[in-house]
Amino acid sequence: MPQLPLEDHAGDVISKAMRGLNYGDTALAKLAGVTPEAVQAARKNQGDEPTLRAIAPPLRLSAEALVALSLSQWLPRPVAFPDGFAMATSSFGDMTVNAYLVWDTHTKQAAIFDTGATAEPLLATLRQHQLSLDFIFLTHTHRDHIADLVTLLRHAKAPVWASEREPLAGGHSFAEGRVFELGALRIRTLSTWGHSPGGSTYVVTGLAHPLAIVGDSLFASSMGGGMESYPDAYRNNVEKILRLPAPTVLACGHGPLTTVGEELAHNPFFAQ
Repeated sequence: MPQLPLEDHAGDVISKAMRGLNYGDTALAKLAGVTPEAVQAARKNQGDEPTLRAIAPPLRLSAEALVALSLSQWLPRPVAFPDGFAMATSSFGDMTVNAYLVWDTHTKQAAIFDTGATAEPLLATLRQHQLSLDFIFLTHTHRDHIADLVTLLRHAKAPVWASEREPLAGGHSFAEGRVFELGALRIRTLSTWGHSPGGSTYVVTGLAHPLAIVGDSLFASSMGGGMESYPDAYRNNVEKILRLPAPTVLACGHGPLTTVGEELAHNPFFAQ
């Protein structure tokens, strides 16, 4: 499938950092030595390079990565799985949302991660490959990620799992570190909350590439808004997701696939 565009532009990154650090236009302008009008323009993705370089340090962003993002100079390298992995992107209001399917190619056992706006592409892949659905995992319970759970459950009687910090009525919950076996695949849970109370990442080994399904914890060149706790969202990204091996593919809730190595080099929040 064609590569998806980035979920966030430079103005979105700036706005998320400002909200997370509780900076208004005037406060950030004073710290950066620019005008409030310049900050407003940057939030609208209309900032010039000197402004972006000035506001990046107080926002704890990489100036180089922020400027590159503003100039559309970077996209993650496309990643292909020969088998055992599928991505489904659907429209939800004015945005798109991703859901994922992984399976053991020998036993045909499968797991779905979130539903997106419609579960039909996931169900079609199950039918196409003659897979049995063993698990439904939720990265978090925001509406766009569970919008078609009813349809999924109508066609497949698999148990639904979510973090104990964000349980779903009628589902099962797990603590961080729970490991699930899916044929030869191994799925380990990480608590990467902050965007939501119980945001979870699922680290999958046994496929062609190491994989982490991160939901809205992190996006290519950005991160989810820290609606519950920006400091914890940031810390969990740094200490858990971005400490995975550099080749690990990150399957995000919105936008394209990326890797740990790409984000450490190009994400304004985390670039080293």
